[in-house]
Amino acid sequence: MAAAVLVVYLAIMAAAALQASSASGAELTADYYSETCPHALTTIKLVVGAAILREPRMGASLVRLHFHDCFVNGCDGSILLDDTDTMIGEKTAQPNNNSVRGYDVIDTIKSAVNMVCLGNVVSCADIVAVAARDSIVALGGSSYDVLLGRRDATTASLDDANNDIPTPFMDLPALQSNFESHGLSLQDLVVLSGGHTLGYSRCLFFRSRLYNETSTLDPAYAASLDERCPVSGDDDELTSLDDTPTTVDTDYYQGLMQGRALLHTDQQLFQGGGGDADDLVKYYADNPSSFWDDFGKAMVKLGNLSPLTGDQGEVRENCRVVNQE
Repeated sequence: MAAAVLVVYLAIMAAAALQASSASGAELTADYYSETCPHALTTIKLVVGAAILREPRMGASLVRLHFHDCFVNGCDGSILLDDTDTMIGEKTAQPNNNSVRGYDVIDTIKSAVNMVCLGNVVSCADIVAVAARDSIVALGGSSYDVLLGRRDATTASLDDANNDIPTPFMDLPALQSNFESHGLSLQDLVVLSGGHTLGYSRCLFFRSRLYNETSTLDPAYAASLDERCPVSGDDDELTSLDDTPTTVDTDYYQGLMQGRALLHTDQQLFQGGGGDADDLVKYYADNPSSFWDDFGKAMVKLGNLSPLTGDQGEVRENCRVVNQE
């Protein structure tokens, strides 16, 4: 009898240990909110759709917000934190300042989700990841399952944002090194860069390409850019990253092959020498369905970068500030 009781006791203790281990190192799952807030994803989709209907450019901004969040210490919503007296966050980092946007949309989503969930259930980091996917779908791309269960960071780092987010001025080796440091391959680099099928860039970020890289620029394209981006001034003047900036398609890759990349980093993916990056650009230019499939897979991989799970971090009530104890 005593032996039987001991066996049961050991089994219970083993199960408890397994449960504790799972909680502290929990994996992301597609159905994470299916019981705690079954209407969360529908709510996010509706708010994103309304925001894009008002301003189609917002879709690109929400995709970029997710990318810039994940590249700095993982997908933890740290990019959303406002500065405090004791912390300078990521919003004013060079890659983000006067560039990354969509914070107000995330605020609106958070308020709506808190309402339908009857409380603070869905993390800001998960909202950013889902909003990026819903933006892609709203603008003509294919859907993919976003894995969920991230928790939110309680701090952010200006220095890490400045160091970790790739700049528009990097050459291919530096880009590859940056992506590899985040566990992402050359294929991931080329596929995720395809997110530039959406959106715009400021003159500040492509001026040096326009006036210093004439040998790789299509002359007619360069002439059209001259009118929008002078040698000095008009830093904030916007130009679309491809010819269809509010539609998910493969026009971006076609543009790289024609010397019509707006940013230096984009043109680095296709240099005409027949390297691996060139081959990938050609492949996705000719195979839109493969691009959509692989883009979804790469976004899931991006979304899995060092998430906080289990009892790590917190679920913020307000995405801009940490919870008050």
